[in-house]
Amino acid sequence: MCKRVMTLLLIPFLLFYGMPVGAAEKEEKSWQDESIYFIMVDRFNNGDTANDFDVDTKDPKAYHGGDLKGIIKRLDYIKDMGFTAIWLTPIIDNEDKGYHGYWPKDFYKVDEHFGTLQDAKELVNEAHKRGMKVIFDYVANHTGYNHPWLKDPSKAGWFHEKNEAINYSNQQSVEEGWLYGLPDLNQDNPEVRDYIINNAKWWIKETGVDGFRLDTVKFVSKEFWTDFAKEMKSVKKDFYLIGEVWDEDPRYIADYMNTGIDSLLNFPYQKEITNAFSKPNVSAESLYNVWMRDERFYAHPYMLGTFIDNHDMKRFVRVALENKQYPPTRLKLALSYLYTSPGIPIVYYGTEIALDGGEDPDNRRLMDFKTDDKFLKYISKLGELRNQLPSLRRGSFELLYAENGMSIFKRVYKTETTIVAINNTTESQKVHLTNEQLAQNMELRGLLDDDLVRSTKDGYDLILDREKANVYALAPKTGLNIPFIATLIGIYVLFMIFLVLVKRKKKQ
Repeated sequence: MCKRVMTLLLIPFLLFYGMPVGAAEKEEKSWQDESIYFIMVDRFNNGDTANDFDVDTKDPKAYHGGDLKGIIKRLDYIKDMGFTAIWLTPIIDNEDKGYHGYWPKDFYKVDEHFGTLQDAKELVNEAHKRGMKVIFDYVANHTGYNHPWLKDPSKAGWFHEKNEAINYSNQQSVEEGWLYGLPDLNQDNPEVRDYIINNAKWWIKETGVDGFRLDTVKFVSKEFWTDFAKEMKSVKKDFYLIGEVWDEDPRYIADYMNTGIDSLLNFPYQKEITNAFSKPNVSAESLYNVWMRDERFYAHPYMLGTFIDNHDMKRFVRVALENKQYPPTRLKLALSYLYTSPGIPIVYYGTEIALDGGEDPDNRRLMDFKTDDKFLKYISKLGELRNQLPSLRRGSFELLYAENGMSIFKRVYKTETTIVAINNTTESQKVHLTNEQLAQNMELRGLLDDDLVRSTKDGYDLILDREKANVYALAPKTGLNIPFIATLIGIYVLFMIFLVLVKRKKKQ
């Protein structure tokens, strides 16, 4: 009897938990769904002191001890922040003091300061176990200053004639000039072309890496990149290529997508997001206009790499300090926009602890894992929301309101609507959204911060504190949950019956 009654008690629970909860339809993941954590290998984490050659943490231009094993040990840390991919500065063998990786010496060897080829393989494998992808930085434009090929008579035609790349209005000068005096490879030479392409393919086959960030793209001809992209895809169909074309003209940048490069770093976006959020009371309308241009000029604007700073410029924190602002507050607003606007967000290591840094090499300080994690929790929440809400990765993007520093954006993907509100002002703001802007008889549920905005007959009144951001999900109004209440009543009644039956059995 008892067993039969317990079965009856369990039925409502089984029915209740078996009900669908409106989970988003699963779709095949693409690169626009990723979020990337960018690491300067030497400055991140020292996981193997045995390779600490010439390490001097007091010299900003010397090696500081970071290596591949150090990154492996911190993969869970990166994943817990919500990142789905990592991008590493070049790991190939470099000349002396080439801690950054951009002075290639041996294209087929891992730099001894960073570890071994086996370490590189292990890093990719361990990342894949965690569902994360790995991008290696690849340099095809130049070699280090003292590369052995410069003294090899058989390689006489492997370099362009020594002329500094200074005339940026002349594309031939850009492609054939020596950038910062670095020996410029001549990719028109078939031997050079084949060497670089075969080397890049070798790294894919050897390590299983998922993509390349291509350095100094505009300094190499489009013809070469077309061949390069085709050859990489022949090794791995979904291999990802993101190029660095540092320029302010989106039309100039966009033209490189015609070469087969999947994605490009969005430098105009970086400039405007810094202007918009490094100080208060600045409208985000100019930043939104960048998106409007991107939609016009790019075939795949959602694939653009968006970022607030990197290893070649002042950190956002430094810009905020120069504006006499409190960096974490400014950074939270900038990151809120970065994670909720179209594009693939790329976050430079140390941003999660509001790391400071001026011009190169000061912007490449050693990572500190012992700091307060309050800010880290904020970026983790943003990462969680972006991973959970397809509208933040794939949805349309519409500016509903912009005045001074208060902005509201709307993102829609299929049946999912998300509202992003950013108050970049020094006062609390109240904004009325009409029934034409949002569906009637619904409510906005705050996800970044707890909040609930119910619709009235005229629309929605959204209130946001000064220098705060929130992400809202548009959902049906909540009221009494009749099925749930009925289930609870049923369980209570069955429990009372159970007690009565037990009591009767004892008397018998």
